[in-house]
Amino acid sequence: MNDYLKQDKKRKIKKDLVTIFILILITLCVIMAYILYQNTAIVESDEQSNNTTIERTTQTINQVQQKDKTVTEMITQINETVVGISKVRNSGSSIFSDENITDLGLGTGVIVTSDGYIVTNAHVSGEKYSKCYVTLASGKTYNGDVVWSNTDIDMAIVKINQKNLQTAQLGDSDNIKVGETVYAIGNPIGYEFQRTVTSGIISAIDRTIKFEEDEKEIYMEDLIQTDATINPGNSGGPLVNAEGQVIGINVVKITSAEGISFAIPINSTKNVINSFEKNGKFEEPTLGVFAFDKKVLGYMDTNLAFSEGIYVAVVNKNSAAEEAGIRIGDIILSIDGNKLERMCDLRCYIYSKKPGDKIKLKIKRNYREIEVESTLKRKI
Repeated sequence: MNDYLKQDKKRKIKKDLVTIFILILITLCVIMAYILYQNTAIVESDEQSNNTTIERTTQTINQVQQKDKTVTEMITQINETVVGISKVRNSGSSIFSDENITDLGLGTGVIVTSDGYIVTNAHVSGEKYSKCYVTLASGKTYNGDVVWSNTDIDMAIVKINQKNLQTAQLGDSDNIKVGETVYAIGNPIGYEFQRTVTSGIISAIDRTIKFEEDEKEIYMEDLIQTDATINPGNSGGPLVNAEGQVIGINVVKITSAEGISFAIPINSTKNVINSFEKNGKFEEPTLGVFAFDKKVLGYMDTNLAFSEGIYVAVVNKNSAAEEAGIRIGDIILSIDGNKLERMCDLRCYIYSKKPGDKIKLKIKRNYREIEVESTLKRKI
C-alpha cells in the first residue's frame, strides 16, 4: 500500500513537471513569436520609411527637374522676343571693335506687339523720329523708327515693318514683391553675348537714384532694384518674373557697388503700348510740370518737407499747368480724385488721357488746399 502511494505521488510530480515544462515552452514560444512580430514590424516600418523617403526624394528631384524645365522653356520663349538695337548698322559685331558701345548706341529691346512695336530705353533708341537698326533672334536686321521717346523716364518705342512676330507677355509691376525671383535678359558688351540671361531677386521697389548727365542733376524715381547682373548692353532689355512676364525694362547699374541694378516698371509705359497697338499712334498728352516725391528730398539741400503728394519743381512755359495757374512750390495732392505719391502716378494717369481732356487737380499752396482745372495739351 505504501509502495502504491509512493508511486502515485511520483506520477503526480512527474505530471506536474511535464505541465510546468509545457507551460514554460508555450510561454517561450509566445515570447519568441512576439519578438519575431516586433522585428518584422520594425523591418516593414523601416522598409516603408525608406520607400517613403525614396518616393519623396524622387518627387523632389522631379519637381526640381520640372521647375528647371519650366524655367528653361520660359526663357526660350522670352528670348525669341528680345532684340538687339544699334544706331549704326552692322557695327559692334565684335567685342574687339575699337568703337565704344555707347558710341554705337548698342542695346536691347523687347517686342510687345505682333506688328513690330518694341520697347527699349530712350538712351538706346535715340529721340523721337530718329532711326535705328533692330536685329531679331533670327539674326535678320531691320530698319527701326523711333515713334515715341521720353527722356524723363528713359523709355522709348521703336517700330519695325514686320508682322506675326512673337511677343512678350507684360506683367503688373504694381504688384511685385521684394524677394521674388527675376531674370534680366540683354546683349552685354556685344552681339557675341546676345540674349545673356542673369538671375536674381527683387531687392527693393520704388527706389530713387540721382546721377549727373551733361552737368545736370538727374533723378530717376519708382525704380525696381535687383541683384540680377545688368551691364551696359542690357539696357532696354526685359526684367522678367518667374511666370515669364515682363515687369520692367533694364536701365542702369551702380558701378560703385556689386549686385545693385535697376529697371523701369513696365506699367509706366503700358498705356503708351496699348495706344500704339490699338490705334497705331500715341498722341502724348502733357500737363507741363516736373514734380518729385518726398523720397527725393534726401538728395537735396533744402528744409522743404511734405508728407503727401508731389512737389512741383518745374512748370514749363505756355504749358497746360502754367495756363491753369500751377506754380513752382505747389504740392499736387490728387488728380481727378486719385491720390498722388509719385511723379509716376501723375504721368501714368495722364498717359491714360488724350490731348484736350480736362483734369481736376487738388493742390496744397501755403498750407491751403485749392482745386484747379486744366486742359491737357499735346506734347510735340
